[in-house]
Amino acid sequence: MQKEIMLSAATIKAEASRFGFYRCGLSKAEDVETAEADRYRTWLAQGCQADMNYLENHQDKRFSPQALMPGVRTIVSVALNYYPTRTLPTNSLQLAWYAYGRDYHDVMKSKLNNLLQALRDTLPTKQADTLQGRCFCDTAPVLERYWAQRSGLGWIGKNGQLIIPEAGSTFFLGELFLTLPADAYDIPQPARCGNCNRCIEACPTGALQAGRPIDARRCLSYLTIENRNEIPEWAAPRMGTCFYGCDRCQQACPHLRFARPTGEEAFRPNEALLQMSPADWFALTEEDYRRVFKGSAVKRAKYSGVVRNLQAVKPNLPPNSDKKTETQP
Repeated sequence: MQKEIMLSAATIKAEASRFGFYRCGLSKAEDVETAEADRYRTWLAQGCQADMNYLENHQDKRFSPQALMPGVRTIVSVALNYYPTRTLPTNSLQLAWYAYGRDYHDVMKSKLNNLLQALRDTLPTKQADTLQGRCFCDTAPVLERYWAQRSGLGWIGKNGQLIIPEAGSTFFLGELFLTLPADAYDIPQPARCGNCNRCIEACPTGALQAGRPIDARRCLSYLTIENRNEIPEWAAPRMGTCFYGCDRCQQACPHLRFARPTGEEAFRPNEALLQMSPADWFALTEEDYRRVFKGSAVKRAKYSGVVRNLQAVKPNLPPNSDKKTETQP
């Protein structure tokens, strides 16, 4: 009887590190735990997904890796750091850190595909074809934070973010589904938020409530990115000077003090973005939009959405805010 081929967990992690991933963990490709599936269904039933109807689709695949990729044996979860090397000037308009650089979907998928090929290369030539894989990054019905926690990367905090010990939550998550088993799997991380409620207290709209999952209908990230309607009157004053996304819940987290700037060149803000003044933003043309956000995830909101958001924050700007200052290191 031929011995089953097994992947080396140590090799997978070493290769993931070589491609720039901050953390990598492995899980068996088993069905999602019933309690987690029930929590997700309850969240949907309460309408907390707002009008993101795609989150209701393909629940069979969302809760069963085998339904998404028949034959999958191992789920590799990875985290890619995006903590900014430079931030926008304090007197400028702001946007979420994750949107500073190139679109993370493209960067992550490229790295995951390279990782898959590297793992094939570690196998004997005659066995390489036995390893099939699929790469995912926020583009398929995958419970990414669930698998990241199952794979030992961190725990899901009260702000709904995956928090990595001694690193914080400024990470993109991705998954590599593999058709071979590994010789070792990781242990899930326990939650470590304790009695801390700083993220809940920092949320400007009450989207976070103690003991409850995030309510997208009140979340500024949803309202400024996924939402295709007007910004609600009650939400606009709470946006402050941030016109795209909202980092306040993760910036309030005490674990963020351990974060270190990313070494990923693709996530560094370009000079066109850094040089934008409030006056530039409010005069933004579609050509400017394409130039400043070329290859950026901001295209999710489209030009019309960005202009809508800018108009919503305009009354929130302090006096003399059109003066430029040096960017912060």
